Amino acid sequence: MKLANLCYSALAFSLAMTACKKENDQESTREKVPGFDISSLDSTVKACDDFDTYVNGGWKKANPIPGTESRWGAFNVLDKENKEVRLRGIINEIVKLEDRKKGSEEQQIADYYQSYLDTVTIEKRAITPLKPYLDKINGVQSLKDLASVSGELQKVGVSSVVGLGVDADLKNSKINVLYQGQDGLSLGERSYYERTDSSTVKVREEFVKHVDKMFSLAAFGDPKPGQTILDFETKLAKLQLTNVELRDPVKTYNKMSFKGFQALVPDFDVETFAGKQDIKTDSIVVQNKAYLENVNKLLKATPIATLKLYTKWQLLSRFAGYLPKSFDQENFRFFSTVMRGTKQQKARVERAIRSTDGLLGMPLGKLFSKKYFPEEDKKKVSEMIENVRTVYGERIDKLSWMGDSTKAKAHKKLKAFTYKIGYPDKWKDYSSIDVVKDKLFENVIAASLYAHKEEIDKIGKPVDKAEWLMTPQTVNAYYNPLNNEIVFPAGILQPPFYNRDADDAINYGGIIAVIGHEFTHGFDDQGSQFDDEGNLKNWWTPSDRANFDKLTKKYIDYFSGIEALPGFKINGALTIGENVADLGGLTLAYYALEKSLKGKAEPAPIDGFNWKQRFFLGWAQVWHMNTTNEALRNQVQTDPHSPAKDRINGPMPHLKEFEAAWNCAPNSKMILPDSARIVIW
Repeated sequence: MKLANLCYSALAFSLAMTACKKENDQESTREKVPGFDISSLDSTVKACDDFDTYVNGGWKKANPIPGTESRWGAFNVLDKENKEVRLRGIINEIVKLEDRKKGSEEQQIADYYQSYLDTVTIEKRAITPLKPYLDKINGVQSLKDLASVSGELQKVGVSSVVGLGVDADLKNSKINVLYQGQDGLSLGERSYYERTDSSTVKVREEFVKHVDKMFSLAAFGDPKPGQTILDFETKLAKLQLTNVELRDPVKTYNKMSFKGFQALVPDFDVETFAGKQDIKTDSIVVQNKAYLENVNKLLKATPIATLKLYTKWQLLSRFAGYLPKSFDQENFRFFSTVMRGTKQQKARVERAIRSTDGLLGMPLGKLFSKKYFPEEDKKKVSEMIENVRTVYGERIDKLSWMGDSTKAKAHKKLKAFTYKIGYPDKWKDYSSIDVVKDKLFENVIAASLYAHKEEIDKIGKPVDKAEWLMTPQTVNAYYNPLNNEIVFPAGILQPPFYNRDADDAINYGGIIAVIGHEFTHGFDDQGSQFDDEGNLKNWWTPSDRANFDKLTKKYIDYFSGIEALPGFKINGALTIGENVADLGGLTLAYYALEKSLKGKAEPAPIDGFNWKQRFFLGWAQVWHMNTTNEALRNQVQTDPHSPAKDRINGPMPHLKEFEAAWNCAPNSKMILPDSARIVIW
């Protein structure tokens, strides 16, 4: 559909009409964005010794982390612009509308936004909105009662020790199925409960103080709730799989009858737990049988009073950001300042925008896409994707470690890749969500119940291949192995990732390397276990899989040797998928660029850099970032992505193309001998 046609949809209120009238003038009047700003450089450092500092040292000095952030880089800058400038403008235009029909997206967006800003009412209501849930928790007298209350709470996003969710069946990707997973850790990952270094011990100490403070603010009166909850969660953490073990789709796929699931936790009434969530199914995929058996033992051995305390904490923590200022600030102090080093909260208006985006992101995304994503960009990105697909096929043919039969199946999977660009072709109907402008808590509940029902209704039904898992304004991209698809929201298709004003080398190092990254996810340690139809199925010969595993093991060991902070090394096994995708993405993009230049005159240098060098500049500027130590520690323990500095520097020693582009001496810090280089794709 042409952009001009979008101007006359059902949401053609004043904002959209204004955008349409100005459409023809915008291209001629907008300020062009340079492909690369040479002030970002730090020429006191050699490119071949520390490429990140060489390319981004100047930028880092000029862009310290704002007090409201824990990290500051290209993603954050663009996300801030998308949300706090572009979405803010859209919301402000909607709020000005005098006639907003009840149930319309304009009414929902405006009234939710205003309910978040209505701090007078929020303070006046105190924790009264929680009372119906608190009464039910206080009434719990048995594990069966706990299962009932926990099920009801999970409908609105409150965690318990057992989590239920819906997704495509890994072994029958056309049908949705119910999944069970481990849940319930306030600190997010079991290493936070196990590590003995001083910084992690300090986090646990602060967690105890945080829980005590929250219970005090709520006037619950429970003695030492923080230590009691930490002790319980520590026991729970010891039962859970590590984040590395969770990467194994075979180990974590255990399909069984629902009765079989019940038999694993006989003392916790999962039938009631599921029933309270309106779940009806005969089968379920269990993540870890041993976890459920051990959780049953833990629940049985834990006093009901402790389990009630834990449930109250999960409720309070889930909704702290929607309660009076004292709760909100204390929640921020622990989870943002202690855990990530963020010094101050964003202004209430900025948080209102982000909260509205969090709950009503798709209706906002519809408007965002109309105004900020031209149809010609969608066409251009489609062409780039096909370019990468072609080069990937050529790279597969040249592999020395993969045999012909596996190559044929790899080609089949590559050919079956589909992609989505910018925004959905069809939009969901949110009109059933009841949003009112003076009841923030109830609005959050209404949106949560809508999202829950949407998921539960999918069980046993065909997968909707058109569904998006990100909103259009999101600064990110993803590969979905179950759909065998790559998805690029409009939010990321802007400078510095995609810059229509930049030379090809910068764009190939930026957005095309990102496209190659997502393609490579289809063939990383996880994605390679899914076939062309998105089913968990081995399509490799044993020798080819062994060769692949040998290469990835070397790359795991390589990254595991990198220290992000004193005492905190990168977890190579956790980050292997993203690291392989970065290496593959860079390789594909480089050769796609080289292919595009064949038969043409060699591009003239820009700012003294040739096209090969500018390709790598394009990659490095995408990942420039300053990060707090707290956020860095959290990242290496919980995040499957390596720190930004190492996403830049990490792959370079393995790329002969980098060495040649920068004419690196053999003794340079970022150069490896050929025998140590790892080439996968």
